[in-house]
Amino acid sequence: MSGTAGGEGRPIVLLLSGPNLNLLGTREPEVYGTATLADHVATARAAAAERGLELEHVQSNREGDLVDAVHAARGRCAAIIVNAGALTHYSWALHDALGAFDGVKVELHLSNTHSREPWRHRSVIAAVVQGTIQGFGGHGYQLAVEGTLALLGGPL
Repeated sequence: MSGTAGGEGRPIVLLLSGPNLNLLGTREPEVYGTATLADHVATARAAAAERGLELEHVQSNREGDLVDAVHAARGRCAAIIVNAGALTHYSWALHDALGAFDGVKVELHLSNTHSREPWRHRSVIAAVVQGTIQGFGGHGYQLAVEGTLALLGGPL
């Protein structure tokens, strides 16, 4: 498995959470479920640890903070899993930052964006990621970790 190592020599995966994801559990539970962002991060962290990965998490409601986090991951992290929220559909800055990151990149969404409002059907970051997990609710966080590991060349 390739990639930059963190504590105990484990590859680091950065999990990015975009605007309004801090409201998970209370915001539109009929769409996003009742689990909180902390619940999803815990799921991803446990899945990563079981697979020999170290997971770091950054959530921000500000586009520039997420761009800065991607920049800081360059040369330090093996992969990025990104749930960019609404930034998925219009943040060319995040697109460019992810495009400059040489590791594995996986896009993640709780809901199936293609079954929702038309403006959600387009992802401007899809062109710079290796894969997308969407529509699996909270289980998507584990699937994203598994997909990331597979793309890093590690055993599932």
